[in-house]
Amino acid sequence: MNYKDTFRFWLEDNYFDDQTKQELLAIRNDEKEVEDRFYRELEFGTGGLRGVIGAGTNRMNVYTVRKATQGLANYILKQNGQDKGVVIAYDSRRFSPEFAKEAALCLCANGIRAYLFDALRPTPELSFAVRKLGCISGIVVTASHNPPEYNGYKVYWEDGAQITAPKDKEIIREVKAVTDYHTVKTMEECVAKDAGLLTMIGSELDDAYMAELKKQIIHPDVIKEMAEDITIVYTPFNGTGNVPVKRILSELGFQKVYVVKQQENPDPDFTTLEYPNPEDPKAFTLALELAEKVKADIVLATDPDADRLGIYALDTKSGKYMPFTGNMSGMLIADYILNEREATHTMPENPALVKTIVTTNMADVMAKEHGVTLIEVLTGFKYIGEQIKFFERDHSYSYVFGLEESYGCLAGTHARDKDAVVAVTCLCEAAAFYKKNGLTLWEQMLRLYEKYGYFKEGLHTITMKGITGADRINEIMADLRANPAEAFGDLKVKEIRDYETDVCTVLATGERHPTHLPKSNVLYFDLENDSWCCARPSGTEPKIKFYMGVKGTGLLDAEERLQALTEALLSKIPE
Repeated sequence: MNYKDTFRFWLEDNYFDDQTKQELLAIRNDEKEVEDRFYRELEFGTGGLRGVIGAGTNRMNVYTVRKATQGLANYILKQNGQDKGVVIAYDSRRFSPEFAKEAALCLCANGIRAYLFDALRPTPELSFAVRKLGCISGIVVTASHNPPEYNGYKVYWEDGAQITAPKDKEIIREVKAVTDYHTVKTMEECVAKDAGLLTMIGSELDDAYMAELKKQIIHPDVIKEMAEDITIVYTPFNGTGNVPVKRILSELGFQKVYVVKQQENPDPDFTTLEYPNPEDPKAFTLALELAEKVKADIVLATDPDADRLGIYALDTKSGKYMPFTGNMSGMLIADYILNEREATHTMPENPALVKTIVTTNMADVMAKEHGVTLIEVLTGFKYIGEQIKFFERDHSYSYVFGLEESYGCLAGTHARDKDAVVAVTCLCEAAAFYKKNGLTLWEQMLRLYEKYGYFKEGLHTITMKGITGADRINEIMADLRANPAEAFGDLKVKEIRDYETDVCTVLATGERHPTHLPKSNVLYFDLENDSWCCARPSGTEPKIKFYMGVKGTGLLDAEERLQALTEALLSKIPE
C-alpha cells in the first residue's frame, strides 16, 4: 500500500479507536502531513523507536508501540526467555505511562512475564533492574532530551545494556516481520495480574539502586566534613531525576541542596524549557538565577530520563558560573576517580577507561598518565556497556569509568548505560574533596588542562526532516566518501577511518587496515596537531552530526583552533 492507502486503512479499520480516527480526519486535507505520518513505518532502529507523538505509522502511538513489542515478544519466545521476563520503566513525557502499560500487556498476552515500575524512574535504574531481576530484556519509554512532542522506546538485553549486534538486527527483523496489526496480541490488565504475568515493582528496586550508588563513594569522611560547606543547585528538567538525585544527596549528607521549583515536578510540556537538554545553555537560565541567589558552588541539571548530566561551576575569580561540556565533566570525574583510587589503594587489577570515538582525546593522555588501559568504542553508550560484559566474560580488564561526549558517563557496573544520578554522586563528592583542598571545580578543571593539554571539542548538528531530509543526509555521506578530503583548512588529514566499510586509509602511504570496530555509518578524519573531525548521521533523530576536536596552547588558542576547524569542515558539505 502507498501512504494514501495506509491512511484510509487507519480511518476505516475497526482495529483503530475513534480518537485516533478523529485525529486523522482533522488532517485529511493536509496532504504533506498525511504523507509524513504514513510514508513509512516508524523505524525500529538499533536503539528502538523514537518519533513525534500522534496517529500514523510514522508516529509514536499505542499501535506502533504495541506492534514493536510484538516483534520483541516473538524474539524473546524464540530465545525461550518468557519466564525470565521483561522489566519496563518510563519517564515523564506525554503518554509514557500508557505506552509502558501497552508494552507490558502485549508481552503478557504472549505469555511473557512483565515487571512494570509503579511510577516514573530514570533510565539507568531500568538498566540496573534488568540484571537485578534476572530479566532477559528491558524497555524504557523515553525520548531522552528531545522536545516535548517526541517520545521513544529503548530496548535492553539481559546484560543491562541496550541491544547490540547481532541481537539488534535480529530483533529489528522480528519487528519488521509484524505487518498485520490484527496479529498483535494484548490482554486486560486485571487478567494479566491474576495470571501472575504482570508484576508492579516499587521501592525495593529503588533501595537496591541507592545502595549501589553509595558504593562509588571513595571519601565518605570528606563528604561528612564538608557537607554543610557545599551549596548545590539542581534541576531535573521536570523529569525522572528529581526523586533519586535528592534522595542520594540527602542520604550522603549534603545539607544545602536547592531545587529549581519551576522544573522540579513532572511536566510533559516542559513549560519553562525550550529544549530539555543539559547541552543547551538556555536550559540553565532558571538554575543559574537560583545559583546567584543562594551563592551555589555547583549547578547541576539532568535530562528528563536522568541519563545525562550538565553542570556549571563557580569561578571565584570572576564570580561567574562556567559551563562544562560533557567531555569536561567526564574528565573531571575520571581524574578524581583515578587519583583517589590510587591514593586509597582501591584501584582494581587491570583497570580500563572506556570512551567513544568522538569523545575527547584528553582521555587518552589521562589513561596513559595513570597506567590505565584506554578502550575506544563506537558512538553510543551501549558499546561502553557492552565492554563491561566482555570484561566480565573474559576476565580481561576491570571497568573503572566510561564516558561519551554527549554528557553521559558511568562509574561502577551497577548499570550498563550512562547514569546521571551516579554522575551527580561522584561530582558532588569531588566538589567536597576539592573545596576541602581550597579548589573549586572550575579551578580543578584548569589544572587538568595544564596537566594533560588544552583539548577542546565541538559539535555541529544539521536537522533534515522527512523523506527529502533522509535522502539529503545520505547524499552528504556519499559525497564525503566519494570525494575524501586531504585537508581541513591548514590541517592535513593523516588517516581516514570509514566504519561503514571497516577500512582505515593512511593518506601518506596509502596503507589500509581494518577499524576493528563494528560496522557503522561513520567517517572519521585523523588530522595533524592532535586534531580530528567526524561525520555521523544520528541513529534516533533526523539529523547529521559533525564532531571535531583540537588541542591548543591555552583556552583561547584552543577555541580559535576549534572555530577554524569547524568552518573548514562545514565548507566541505556539498550544497
